[in-house]
Amino acid sequence: MIDRERMVIRRRKRKKSERGIALIMVLGAIAVLTVMLAEMQDSTGAELASAMADRDTTQAEYMARSATSLARLLIATEPTIRQAISPLFMLMKRTPPQLPVWEFSDRLLGAFNDSEAAKDFAGTVGLDTSLGKNLGMPGGRWELVIVDEDSMINANLGASNDIAHIRLAKELIGLMQSPQYSPLFEQRDSTGTYHDRMDVCSALIDWADVDEQKFSCDVSQASPTGNAVEDAYYQLLNKPYRRKNAPYDSLDELHMVRGVGDDFWATFVDPDPTNPKKRVVTVWGQGAINVNTAGAQTLLAVVCAGAPQAELCTDINQMQMFLTAMIMARGISMGAPMFGSPADFIAMMKGSGMIGPMLTGMGIKPVKFLSESEFAKSISAESKVFSIYAVGIVKGYKRETRLSIHSVVDFRQAPSLLATAPIGSALPGQPTPPPSASAPLPPGATPDGFAAALQPNPGGTVVYYKIE
Repeated sequence: MIDRERMVIRRRKRKKSERGIALIMVLGAIAVLTVMLAEMQDSTGAELASAMADRDTTQAEYMARSATSLARLLIATEPTIRQAISPLFMLMKRTPPQLPVWEFSDRLLGAFNDSEAAKDFAGTVGLDTSLGKNLGMPGGRWELVIVDEDSMINANLGASNDIAHIRLAKELIGLMQSPQYSPLFEQRDSTGTYHDRMDVCSALIDWADVDEQKFSCDVSQASPTGNAVEDAYYQLLNKPYRRKNAPYDSLDELHMVRGVGDDFWATFVDPDPTNPKKRVVTVWGQGAINVNTAGAQTLLAVVCAGAPQAELCTDINQMQMFLTAMIMARGISMGAPMFGSPADFIAMMKGSGMIGPMLTGMGIKPVKFLSESEFAKSISAESKVFSIYAVGIVKGYKRETRLSIHSVVDFRQAPSLLATAPIGSALPGQPTPPPSASAPLPPGATPDGFAAALQPNPGGTVVYYKIE
């Protein structure tokens, strides 16, 4: 009897032990499955987030591309708009100026943006965009800024001829010569080297010119030249490199030039990185500065390049009055061009014309240029090269995807939108394309396709393109 009870007790203990083992195994399996599920969920979530990020980035890129294409079309339409209003200026015996349509790109192109921009566009022009087709930007929006590169001092003049070297030297010295900037040139850089105005000016020109001789920026001479050998500054750095002796490819390349440190950059190159319209120096552009769109500081520099001994360029009070007057004039005109030709600007600086007497009344002394004909070659009333800053924006759940495109477009060879020609023929003023060679063409290619590809684009030529 006792043995039987013992066997029952052992059997019960064994069953409890088996249940405990089974429970532990089940709990272990659940734990393993939980870890596997968590890892799978993390992996799947990461892949999903990556796919969504790639999708939003692609959408943002094409939104920015759309804004870039619209900006090129807007600039290309300006000559047509100017031609429509030219009779009005002819009645006033004035040259019709270039209309800065790019300054109002956000409103003029709002119909192709999101709903908020479309409402702004509709309120501006008085049209109902809901009646249009294929308008708007569903799922995102774009931001657009168009900058006139011809309103800035072109550092790539240093890669041109000797006349362009002299013009650039005078403009750079005119930009830097104000006494208020003297402390900037009286301090050492990170290598313990001093860089005065002449050193920085020469370095900017020598970087882009093709020779190995140092250019002298002494504007007191009739014709600044150079006959000394370029210094070995770059070879003495911790990580030495050579001068490029070729044109600048981008604005960032200026950082490699002697004396162009952070302080110089913030003062003379790009005072406000968030607003590219305030930039003073460029490496693109046609060379002649557009006096209708140039900033007050750039205008002062170009005037002092043509009249370095004028009181406006030696008296800090005269400088301040001129800068204030130009800023006020731009505010009053609300972006409208003030000069139909370079002669109008020269007349203003001499105290004549429509605006000159007002400057004289403010106490600004008339300027006598060394050579009016040479100074007229350094300025223009029309721009041909533009920077287009387009940002595509796609909103997601608790995040926003932004992609920026910076493109520089040259319209110097761009034909008018009204100029039409059949494919394979030449546009007005363009040479007739040569006959196709006897060599076999690639699959799908035609002689007419090659001829059309070689014709100038009404939307200009892209000379710089960067995606960020």
